[in-house]
Amino acid sequence: MRDYIEERAISIAHYIIEHQTTVRQTAKDFGVSKSTVHKDVTSRLEHVNAALAKEVRRVLEVNKSERHIRGGMATKEKYLHKH
Repeated sequence: MRDYIEERAISIAHYIIEHQTTVRQTAKDFGVSKSTVHKDVTSRLEHVNAALAKEVRRVLEVNKSERHIRGGMATKEKYLHKH
């Protein structure tokens, strides 16, 4: 794996842990696709730093368990601003 990809994966992981962001938010902030962020923190990071990958997985699991709530809030906001 190229060095810059490893560095990006580590940077993304630290960012997600520090800011408790979602894959979508992180992708936007780093200027890469959601697929790239997901691949970096799930597969590539495992080979570079397994402990860090485990920490990121915890944050992503929390995000996954809460996403239905965020979706509901987004829908609520959408309809509040429509009327």
